[in-house]
Amino acid sequence: MWGNVGPRAAQLSPLERVRLRRIAVRYAMHGWEVTPGACLARSRFVCGRAGCPTVGCHPALENWEHAASRDPARVATWWRDRPHGVLLPTGRAFDVLEVSAQVGRHLLASVGTHPAGFGVRGPVVVTPTGGWMFLVRPGDPLRPELEYGFHVVRHGTGSWIPAPPTRLPEGPVRWAVAPEQARWQLPDSYLVQNALIDSLRATGVTFPAELVSTHLPLPRRAT
Repeated sequence: MWGNVGPRAAQLSPLERVRLRRIAVRYAMHGWEVTPGACLARSRFVCGRAGCPTVGCHPALENWEHAASRDPARVATWWRDRPHGVLLPTGRAFDVLEVSAQVGRHLLASVGTHPAGFGVRGPVVVTPTGGWMFLVRPGDPLRPELEYGFHVVRHGTGSWIPAPPTRLPEGPVRWAVAPEQARWQLPDSYLVQNALIDSLRATGVTFPAELVSTHLPLPRRAT
């Protein structure tokens, strides 16, 4: 299966390969399911599956949704020999709200001074292509103002995100707010969505009156 991957995969030092495995295992130990990503080979990704047409970042396993695991021993075996990207399935331990860099920076600043404090501050991933991804508790849909716009993408069941220290052709994925900084806690989705709407309005975005909620969704208790 991997005969056509080894020579073309990104040349990482042994320490870098160990770091990928160690961090993937750490995510699993904290209850986040992990799945291996295709290996970066120059400017494209190679998964080793015959005939796979995908050249962007994608799961290495065809059945990745079922194979994803939070078992540290199983996760460690995936990174034993190959420099896989580290992918985190969404809609399980967490959902992700993805926004542009401009909106992401404004939202992160507003979250830092939010009256809910740590209740609205969670891990934030930044990609080298300009995506800012806010991890939130899973299960809540987008508010109407956000669902029918193009300012935010919600990653839920059936999706995934690249996690640090995965490398893309443009550079490494990094944490703007690391899980340790957020105490491995996830904020309520609607608290973050409400703050996001305020941030969008502050940057000049207006919402059609018919989409504006007449009441704010109530945050749920952490489980």
